[in-house]
Amino acid sequence: MEQTTLTKDRLLQALDTVLDPEFSKTITDLGYVHDLDVKDNGVKVHLVFSYPGSPSKKIVETEIEETLLKLPGVNSVTVKSTWKVSSKSVGQARQLIPRVKNILAVASGKGGVGKSTVSANLATSLHSLGATVGLMDADVYGPSIPKLMGGNATPKVTSENRIIPPEIRGIKLISMGYFLPKDDAVIWRGPMLHKMIKDFLGLVEWEELDYLIVDLPPGTGDVQLSLCQTIPLTGSVVVSTPQDLALEVASKAIAMFKKLNTPVLGIIENMSGFHCSHCGERDDIFGHGGARQASLNLNYPFLGEIPLSSVIRKRSDSGEPIALETDSKYGQYFHEIAIHIAREVAIINRETPSSELSIEI
Repeated sequence: MEQTTLTKDRLLQALDTVLDPEFSKTITDLGYVHDLDVKDNGVKVHLVFSYPGSPSKKIVETEIEETLLKLPGVNSVTVKSTWKVSSKSVGQARQLIPRVKNILAVASGKGGVGKSTVSANLATSLHSLGATVGLMDADVYGPSIPKLMGGNATPKVTSENRIIPPEIRGIKLISMGYFLPKDDAVIWRGPMLHKMIKDFLGLVEWEELDYLIVDLPPGTGDVQLSLCQTIPLTGSVVVSTPQDLALEVASKAIAMFKKLNTPVLGIIENMSGFHCSHCGERDDIFGHGGARQASLNLNYPFLGEIPLSSVIRKRSDSGEPIALETDSKYGQYFHEIAIHIAREVAIINRETPSSELSIEI
């Protein structure tokens, strides 16, 4: 067959048979094929996946090579894969924070379920995947993100009264903890909380971010209402222990987000069992599997479970999130959940993809 028959249309027809097993759709339907080049019987394919860390990447690349090498006249295939995080933020969101693609709220129905620890480690995991990430501590009554993330940097204020957030290990942070004297308490009414949320969104120089993680206070109060009414959120993540009471209260947080038209990306089960480091036995102190079952009952994705561990607690207390150890078993729990969340964000944004630049993976 002549070289001239290797047209882009012919190659696209072949690529239209390659499926992404995650979504059970072809890579052409998903818009992954960014560019094709044919030269001297060699084909170069540039793929753009919809989120970082896609487990389908290697599978899809291998199938592309096998599929194209079957075509007469093709002697070599080179696949280059990149990814881009899309956004559906428009209108009010773009005016207030024009450079932030996705805002993800991490919530819980009650306190003491490890929500802030999960927020810090999710931000760390997403950053380790190559995403640009910010972390906003909206838990004004108990701001803990500065301690969990570590570092001594503090925000700076410009002459234009703009806030430059400190950057810890590549993640930009903002928290009321930076502005309060140690051990001081915040005793604010609703209007003051609303102003804080608006200032943290509109006055902070977030720069270009793929994800802004917002650590909410527990419950369904003024901060949650202000955030959802100030800016359209990409989605929310609900953290709960497996305990029946915690799950019952978590369902109220889910109901709140539904009323506020905020998509619920899924549920995380924290403190899901304890493995004794001495005897190896497992003890389900708060139960096990309750959040997974709640996800099924409520028809929301189950994002994953994290065990109760002194290792995670010690790393949090030292300001070094366990997710920094990407190869450790505890770091992997958060890493896999972060990929799952990124996938859910990509699904939500698929109908209105962004034209942002790609990033190498």
